[in-house]
Amino acid sequence: MVLTGRNNFSEAGELSEIHNYYERLVIEHALVVLGNTGDDVELLPDVVCVALNHLPPRYVRHDVDASFYLSPQERDEMERRIQEAVKDAIEYVRSSVARRSLDSEE
Repeated sequence: MVLTGRNNFSEAGELSEIHNYYERLVIEHALVVLGNTGDDVELLPDVVCVALNHLPPRYVRHDVDASFYLSPQERDEMERRIQEAVKDAIEYVRSSVARRSLDSEE
């Protein structure tokens, strides 16, 4: 449905609360895996983007809503998918950085 003309939503109100539930979870997991210090933290934005692109979007207004409505099985499946997506993203980003490094040395 296309919204045209005037509506009852404020521009920065209810609509600005909508976000992908996976974002915070992926960032938190990537930080744990990469650690909070060291060179790998520089990879964090790329790792998060790659991981999120390999997960289905799950849009919510409030994180607590998603937490409340998820079954324990769904929660476990999401956690497994996040772990796998972050692991694969780290491998992909590290290999891309290594390839670029090799290419620049030649």
